Amino acid sequence: AEKVTSLGKDWHRPCLRCERCSKTLTPGGHAEHDGQPYCHKPCYGILFGPKGECLGG
Repeated sequence: AEKVTSLGKDWHRPCLRCERCSKTLTPGGHAEHDGQPYCHKPCYGILFGPKGECLGG
């Protein structure tokens, strides 16, 4: 499988997926939390973004 590097880690291209929704991610075009990749919107924002009254936090 093709190897890609993103955020300082090596991944097999098919393994570079959002931990929450499983969307395929592009190298450098995603967020990371505790070593796991997440798409920026909506997953990373929902899980780790600021919580306000309007967001139910």
